[in-house]
Amino acid sequence: MSMLDKLKGLLKGHEDQARTGVDKAGDYADEKTQGRYSGQVDTGQEKLREQFGGDQGNPPRT
Repeated sequence: MSMLDKLKGLLKGHEDQARTGVDKAGDYADEKTQGRYSGQVDTGQEKLREQFGGDQGNPPRT
């Protein structure tokens, strides 16, 4: 079992909390890099939301 599968299992039923955590982590990374990598951070956030199922029916945050 891969680490991603383990994380998905742990997060099952807590998709909103996972989404919040992904958003906070991305905001922190943007703050620390002064927005230089915001495009890459946003892409990473989208990919994580897709993997964890936290983006079901919710529009992306801007």
